[in-house]
Amino acid sequence: MTVSAVSFQRWLDVVAPAMSHAAVCRAAGIKRSTLAQQLVRGRVSVATVIAVSRSRRLSVVESLSVFPDYRDVAAGVAQPSDAELLSQISDMDLLREVLARSAAAESGADEVQIEFSPIPHRASVRAWLDAIGPSGLRQQLCRSTGIAPQNLSAQISANRLTPGLAVSCARIAGVGLANGLVATGLITPVEAGWAPGSRAEALRKTANSVLVALAAERMDALSRTLRRREQDAAAAESVWENIG
Repeated sequence: MTVSAVSFQRWLDVVAPAMSHAAVCRAAGIKRSTLAQQLVRGRVSVATVIAVSRSRRLSVVESLSVFPDYRDVAAGVAQPSDAELLSQISDMDLLREVLARSAAAESGADEVQIEFSPIPHRASVRAWLDAIGPSGLRQQLCRSTGIAPQNLSAQISANRLTPGLAVSCARIAGVGLANGLVATGLITPVEAGWAPGSRAEALRKTANSVLVALAAERMDALSRTLRRREQDAAAAESVWENIG
């Protein structure tokens, strides 16, 4: 997803009035040729906006809200639900928590606090969509944005979601508009206004039965993914054998 190069340049003139494009790129850690190509094409990536915003020590969501497609993002910042927070805990971390609780129950010792893996995890986009999803969320998203269902499915399978789609999903589901940008790894939980330690607190409040059920769901989804990959690999190998 991109923003207008004209809008970007106007914003850049405000936030970095005395800096050349070369200086902006050095500060933001992006290639000068990358920015030049985007400006020539008339569209600048949201990732570029975020990189520049960070380099200028600006609020990322406030910066995004300057641009028409994201105008309501800053005003729509809200704390994630417990379901959203749990969705951003990796499969392995959930399993570690199950084992830690089990070990503590058996030994009578205090439970060992696990250290979370960073966001995004292997299936953070799909997990977030499942966590926020009213019935038919993906169908509503396709209708409202015009994206083909197969293209949306491909993005989700690749653990990706364009910024525009992530924000649109949040609008439809009625959750914090920056939360999907966290699930995609575009911005950090801190930048989205999430309370410190909120994932740990949501996990702490989760009952053992719910935790085990959630871990089982994740393992089932992982099993299906691995099965598809194995089938694809076997099909590819069969094709090469026939060619050979």
